[in-house]
Amino acid sequence: MKSDLIVLILGSAPDAMRAAIWPKPEACKIVSVNNAWRVRDDWDYNIFPDDFPSENWPDRVGPGQTVITSDSYVPANNQYGGIVYAGATMAFNAGYWALSALKPRVLAYLGCDMVYEGQKTHFYGQGEPDPLREDVTLSSLEAKSARLMTLAARQHCACVNLSEKKESRLLFPRVSHKALSTDIPIPGYDPDFASRALGLEQEAGYLVEDGRYWEHDASFDPAVLATIDELWMSAV
Repeated sequence: MKSDLIVLILGSAPDAMRAAIWPKPEACKIVSVNNAWRVRDDWDYNIFPDDFPSENWPDRVGPGQTVITSDSYVPANNQYGGIVYAGATMAFNAGYWALSALKPRVLAYLGCDMVYEGQKTHFYGQGEPDPLREDVTLSSLEAKSARLMTLAARQHCACVNLSEKKESRLLFPRVSHKALSTDIPIPGYDPDFASRALGLEQEAGYLVEDGRYWEHDASFDPAVLATIDELWMSAV
């Protein structure tokens, strides 16, 4: 049965505040990432990593709202190959969790362009550009977005970007938030390149069940990961 659900992944870039006044469609769930629960009160899920400071957690969790931690998003990522291949930043963790737990027809991103400019890098001011840290899993944010978009398409879900910013590290098609009420087409992909990428991932065997990939990163071959990234880029 085809899902009608729209999932909005809401990040902390300054343009995330555009969503503060948007009417929430009936068939929509909002997954706020880290501090983005502050953008609007009617979020459904707030997802953050284990090292997210407790003073930044939601100040209240109302009826129908759920906090998502690594106990949930790591197993969800493992269903899609694991965090090493997905990219260890919360925008991608949130996407794979949503694909697993909510199975939407549209996965819409806002405030997750992962481009940091000027003094106000986040809607709340100067923030930490987590996706730009030195990390073996984040060598190509574009390739990680291509992977997510392809795996979503394989389960009949369209990944889109609602951003109006000029630059984005996400390769998702750009759409207006008003288009979410329409039948958004699923982006095409090359199944041969996708199969080759998945095959190489399985052959490399870099699935870390508990998600603590940094304890094993010395065993990851950057050249192998780069080849996998190239295949995902070719898939889209």
